[in-house]
Amino acid sequence: MAKILFVMTGVDHWTLADDTKHPTGYWAEEFVVPFEALKDAGHEIVVATPGGVIPTVDQGSLAPEVNGGQETAEHRARVVSTSPELADPVALAEVDLADYDAVFYPGGHGPMEDLAVDATSGALLTAALDSGKPLAVVCHAPAALLAATKADRTNAFAGYALTGFTNAEETQAGFADKAKWLLQDRLVQIGADFREADPWTPNVVADRNLITGQNPASSAGVAKELLRKLA
Repeated sequence: MAKILFVMTGVDHWTLADDTKHPTGYWAEEFVVPFEALKDAGHEIVVATPGGVIPTVDQGSLAPEVNGGQETAEHRARVVSTSPELADPVALAEVDLADYDAVFYPGGHGPMEDLAVDATSGALLTAALDSGKPLAVVCHAPAALLAATKADRTNAFAGYALTGFTNAEETQAGFADKAKWLLQDRLVQIGADFREADPWTPNVVADRNLITGQNPASSAGVAKELLRKLA
């Protein structure tokens, strides 16, 4: 059995270009699907957030239309409301990477607000990458990679093939013209080899110990690849 660290956003909003605060948090599917796949395989999961705050689910991610129907939406809502791991997170600053076998970052717009500029998270990501332990990041969570700056001021993920929520998807979601910056643009700017697939289609990119998924539909594939690396 492996012990897996889920690093999650600690905010309940995303500040847009006009300084309005869009209610958000983590995206339910991106937590629940990997969480259940890993738990069903017998692995232990520990949730960590900045400050140890209980993570907020994006209420929009619980709507039936983004979950393939009412039944799945209700199931995911039950998981996020009853899982003890979410109710009692550890503080990110207290995490010792040596205690874990893998690290996973679920998305949602929340990471665009806090993890993108969180130095503690950035140092953890850099250490996880250097350790060779599986590191999985999905959808908007690759925003956290922007904070993984090395001593020479280069980004630890420069030169890595990866993916994340695309400009096309942000446009179709209605936020591209409202955001202060776009994730795909920033990942390209740090020197990553961004691999884009058609909007909303599953797309998983694995490069060395790094696993990334483009969007919510990629959550299952990311979990499958993480399980393969843990086997």
